[in-house]
This record gives sequence, structure tokens and C-alpha cells, in this order.
Amino acid sequence: MDRHIRKVYVPMTETGFYILLCLREEAHGYSIVKRTEQLTQGQVKISPGTLYGSLSKMEKDGLIKFVREEEKRKIYCITELGTQVLDLEMKRIERLYKSMKEAT
Repeated sequence: MDRHIRKVYVPMTETGFYILLCLREEAHGYSIVKRTEQLTQGQVKISPGTLYGSLSKMEKDGLIKFVREEEKRKIYCITELGTQVLDLEMKRIERLYKSMKEAT
């Protein structure tokens, strides 16, 4: 993983985190939005502009890839690089959580 990717994506925004988390299984944009709302009990809502801008950037940077189109919906999945970035972020969040628990 090059320094540019690490600098841009770690730490991640909530939007980026949930997009990569959802794309561990193939999905289209609307399903990512709905799954994120479900996972966060409605606390995180990704707007279409934010979603499609993020998908475009992540695809350009190689974190996700276009798989196919179904009924005019683009289906994406996470790449190996995206999985590495997501794993780094999950470890960072786990470290934060552990530190928080030890401090209380």
C-alpha cells in the first residue's frame, strides 16, 4: 500500500468505512445506503452525492471495482487493496476502543 492511499484513507471517514464494510459483498449504491442505515440504526445516512463521489474516488484509487450492471445499477465490490485499508482502519478502531476501556 503506498503512502498516498494510507494518507488519504487512514483514518477513514464514516462514509468511507461503511462503503468498504458493505462492499465485502457485491452491492450497488442504494443497497450500501440502506445497509449503512441498518447497521447504525439510522444514525449514519449517506447522501447520494456523498456516496457516488466516494464510490468514484475509491474506484479510481483501486479500493473498489465495478463488477457489472444490473437493471441500470452499477454493482461494486472491494478489492484486495480496499480490504487492506479496511483492515487497517478496523485495527485502529479496535485500538481506540481498547484504550477507552482501559482509561475508564
